Amino acid sequence: MKKNKSDIQQHICRVFPNIKTQEELLQLINDIHQQLNADYYARKNQPVPLIKIKTLTYYKDPKLSGVRRYRKFTIPKKSGKDRQILAPAKGLKLIQQCLNEIFQALYEPNEYACGFVPKRNVSDGAKKHTNQPYVYNIDLKDFFDTIVFRRVKAVLALPPFNLKEDREPLSYIIASLCCHPRQFKIIDLDGNEKEETRVCLPQGAPTSPILTNIVCRSLDRHLAGLARRFNAQYSRYADDITFSCHYNIFKNDSGFIKEMQRIIEDEQNLTINTAKTRLKTYSQRQEVTGLIVNDKVNVTKQYVKQIRQWLYYWERYGIERAQQYFESNYVASSKKKTTIPDIDNVIAGKLDYMRMIVGESNPAYKKLKERYNELCGCKRESPNRIESVQSDDIGSILDELLNSI
Repeated sequence: MKKNKSDIQQHICRVFPNIKTQEELLQLINDIHQQLNADYYARKNQPVPLIKIKTLTYYKDPKLSGVRRYRKFTIPKKSGKDRQILAPAKGLKLIQQCLNEIFQALYEPNEYACGFVPKRNVSDGAKKHTNQPYVYNIDLKDFFDTIVFRRVKAVLALPPFNLKEDREPLSYIIASLCCHPRQFKIIDLDGNEKEETRVCLPQGAPTSPILTNIVCRSLDRHLAGLARRFNAQYSRYADDITFSCHYNIFKNDSGFIKEMQRIIEDEQNLTINTAKTRLKTYSQRQEVTGLIVNDKVNVTKQYVKQIRQWLYYWERYGIERAQQYFESNYVASSKKKTTIPDIDNVIAGKLDYMRMIVGESNPAYKKLKERYNELCGCKRESPNRIESVQSDDIGSILDELLNSI
């Protein structure tokens, strides 16, 4: 039977400090693998297969596994550009999932890291910045790509992992399993473009998110210390960094800005994406990780409006026609996605997210949830309702829909 999370973590904390060899590391990985997947294989009436040493050897060396380590695909960013995702091969993913359990059991995230942390969500960082006259947001450029092999290996030598001296080969193995070589185009000092190979964290690996927090703990400590000096608040969600203060300490060339830039520049390869730097006062819409923080943490008006839009369309024209319009809109905005979700599942997910942010007692959430529950009671509308819109084209229906909200 599958053990609970605390049993797995206790086993890791007991065993990991004493392992010194690749074989002992593999044994711990297999222990975690069996504990995590016992129920799955029991349902198939099969024993949990062991991860073999040759599998570990194969995936830790990019020269052996090469392009078989990851599958590449892209997803669209809000900016319209594409974000490259590297999905690990099945065997490597399994190893990384076990390593992720090791990281989570041993590493205690600091209070400033609000992304990729168990029992924390996107609103936790935002709450630090409510009712502040000034909210200052910056973004770290190419975040995952800048966290390279040597930085990962270096933090594994520090507490709580302590993979140094006779245990140093383990840090090399783990860092090799978590990083991947990639080609980047860079501009040299003479303005010429050239290619550079960088072994860094792949965006898409199970281990990458927590490793960014582990690597950035020194950055968090220094930036939080800077914030305290200026009576400001600080939080970081992955590459999104936010400061807030009752005074405008964020003017160009101010002492705060100069020191903040110095701290970030002292971190290897980290740079500020100036195009995404913004300062918002209380009279403007202040956002932290996509949430409004002027008075309290809340979702945006556009987020609520979109839910109302889909609910209205469902109420007016029925689930079948609503799905048709949803699919056309979905494909137009996300051309590279092949699997189109059901509109009722999308609305349910958006409502769950809204409930997490604003709470079940929020009047706007309650009203939307009631409308959704009523619609779920009769997903299939009468033929007359469907036939009444057969002659309408999508464009005219959209105009009517938007005018009604």
